[in-house]
Amino acid sequence: MTRTKKAQATWADVKASLQGFDRDDLQSLVKDLYAASKDNKAFLNARLNLGADQLQPYKDVISRWMKPDVTRNQLYSVAKAKKAITDYKKAIGTPSALAELSIFYCEEVFDFLDFCSVDDEGYYTALMRMYAQAVKYVLQSETAEQAPFIDRLDELRSRARDIGWGVSYDFDELWYKADLDRHERH
Repeated sequence: MTRTKKAQATWADVKASLQGFDRDDLQSLVKDLYAASKDNKAFLNARLNLGADQLQPYKDVISRWMKPDVTRNQLYSVAKAKKAITDYKKAIGTPSALAELSIFYCEEVFDFLDFCSVDDEGYYTALMRMYAQAVKYVLQSETAEQAPFIDRLDELRSRARDIGWGVSYDFDELWYKADLDRHERH
C-alpha cells in the first residue's frame, strides 16, 4: 500500500514522525536546526537561556530595519523589525525582555529620525503602537525592574515632542493612562 503525500505537512505529521526518534536522533535534529540559520540559533539560545545576551540578535534585526544605513541605500521595514520581537516572544517572551525590545525599537526609530525624515503615516502609527506595547510590558514586569524602563519611556516621550503625526500626543496619553508618574523612579 502506497502512502499518499499531502501537499502541506502539518505539526501532527511532524509529531508523528518524531515518535520514532530516540534521544540521539532528537539531539542530531536540534543540532542541525541550530546550525541551519541565525534565527534558529537565536530562538534556541533564548529558549534555553544560553549565552551572555539572548536579546542581541533580535536587537540587531530591529536596528537593521528601523535604523537602516541610507548611505548604502538600505530601506526601513516596520514588519521585519516587529517580526524580531514576535520571534523572541515565541522563544520565551518574558515581560521585561519584551519591554526592553519594544523600548529599543522606539529608541532606534528616534535615532533614525534624528538624521533622516520619514513621510509615512504607517511608520508613525507603528511607533505609537510599539510605545503602547512597551508600556504594557513594563507594567507586566517585576516591580523592581520597572524604574529604568519607565525612565526610558519618559525620555522617549520627551523626544516625541519634536515629531509630528500625533506621536507626542499619543505618547503622553499612554503615559498618563498608565499612571507612570506615580511609579517610583531613581
